[in-house]
Amino acid sequence: MGVVSLIGCGFVADLYMRSLQAMDGITVAGVYDQNSTRLVQFCAHWNVPLVGSLEQLLDQHPRDGVLLNLTNPSSHFEVNSACLAAGCHTYSEKPLAMNMDEAKALYAQANAAGLMLASAPCSVLGEAAQTLGHALRAGIAGAPRVIYAELDDGFVPQAAYKKWISESGAPWPFGDEFRVGCTLEHAGYYLGWLISWFGSVRTVVAASAETIPDKEGTGPYAPDVSVATLFFDNGPMTRLTCSIVAPHDHQIRVVGDNGVLACKAAWDNSAKVTFAKRMTLRRRLMESPFPKTLKLSQPTHPKVKRWGAAAMNFMLGPAEMLDAIRTGRPSRLSNDFALHMTEVTLAIQNAGETSGAQAMTTRCTPMEPMPWAM
Repeated sequence: MGVVSLIGCGFVADLYMRSLQAMDGITVAGVYDQNSTRLVQFCAHWNVPLVGSLEQLLDQHPRDGVLLNLTNPSSHFEVNSACLAAGCHTYSEKPLAMNMDEAKALYAQANAAGLMLASAPCSVLGEAAQTLGHALRAGIAGAPRVIYAELDDGFVPQAAYKKWISESGAPWPFGDEFRVGCTLEHAGYYLGWLISWFGSVRTVVAASAETIPDKEGTGPYAPDVSVATLFFDNGPMTRLTCSIVAPHDHQIRVVGDNGVLACKAAWDNSAKVTFAKRMTLRRRLMESPFPKTLKLSQPTHPKVKRWGAAAMNFMLGPAEMLDAIRTGRPSRLSNDFALHMTEVTLAIQNAGETSGAQAMTTRCTPMEPMPWAM
């Protein structure tokens, strides 16, 4: 199906390798990390070829393959730019860049070179997101009027995160996570779904704050709570929350004229999607206490068993790009999609206490559903 190369062997790289085991026909051309000890450890564990320098990796990477930038967020712009300059289609871990000037520079660089530039997360291509999208297009809940989406992860600063070790031995990078912030790290999981269904966000009205100032590590720290209201060009008003403070809640609820579509697990590609029809019982208006489970009628994509908090196939994004390259079609994870999702995420992250409304400057069309979700 295609070839990928990996830059960065940290915690998340193991999740990509676990996912790759479930995919047929994708091979690893090479792996590089500036930490030589970590590089040797990772490549030995997964039996993949080690490359001694970034320059060597870029030079030998097949131009019909996809480079995976799995480095720390502070390095994303520099590494993404180097990959594009070398003529390589690039899939970046989130965020695409740490500010919009850098994100727009990458977008321009990719477009000028005729290259694909995509940003994680790719759960938008997963079964749960595609099932919910199919239900929206079929009008099962009627016209959508409002959406509540939650990405709250519990009181993470008190968690035993030093015991969170990847399969090949990489520790969870709590310092980076606290400095980058949960919004840049996690908002994309539902933003990707929403933008794929409705297209561009017109305006973001948001607030963000650092509510736990004494987190472990070296600051400055990013906001650990954000609440955003999103206004789409062609979609319902949506509330999106992100935090590492509030009790764990990863549900999304689409309230329509006929009832509520829901999914309770953003990080599970196989999460149940339900529809609770609205009804009147003894003069009381309510949603059915026995919601119907919705399923697609055909096989979807390879699944990955749960590891830690997630049951996600992290290779769905690179696989989509490889298939687009092979068949000569546009990728669903378009350059426009990556840039727009980055802009919306940064608007929420940087909202602070008194930002007010922020109009978006980029645009993105809704995403074509996966073939098995048509």
